[in-house]
Amino acid sequence: MATTLLLNASYEPLKIIPWERAITLFFLGKVEVVDEYEQEIRSVSLVVRMPSVVRLLRYVKLGRRKPPLSKLNLLARDEFCCQYCSKDISYRDATIDHVVPRSQGGITVWENVVIACGTCNRKKGGRTPDEARMSLKKPPVVPEWLPILNVRLHRTMPASWRLFLPT
Repeated sequence: MATTLLLNASYEPLKIIPWERAITLFFLGKVEVVDEYEQEIRSVSLVVRMPSVVRLLRYVKLGRRKPPLSKLNLLARDEFCCQYCSKDISYRDATIDHVVPRSQGGITVWENVVIACGTCNRKKGGRTPDEARMSLKKPPVVPEWLPILNVRLHRTMPASWRLFLPT
């Protein structure tokens, strides 16, 4: 199923939507088509190309919201690799590790959780990385935007999206 990148009026990426929704927004006069796929959508009296990127005509103010803390967003932020041994890791095999363990008062916030493979998570146990003599690949931070938009799509995403998504 082809999808469409939805941009704010300022050309910042908002989300990925089904192409059908993009067509609906276009005919409602809410978006303009920035780029198209080669595929055509045909009706009895109309032929249009499937939209690849659309831009809202009115700016949607989002404020400074933090992205939701989820395993998938953590994987995207941590580039699908263990933050201790740098091994590539799948969604299924990934575990969430608290840098400061909950048993020591650590809480579940962006700045205190990282993705770890099961082996490293068990090795670290209920200790801090220093206590376990393990180092983090990079310190955990709150992402500035929704990391799942950038999830390894760079291999398969349409070329027209690359201009609008950070690398």
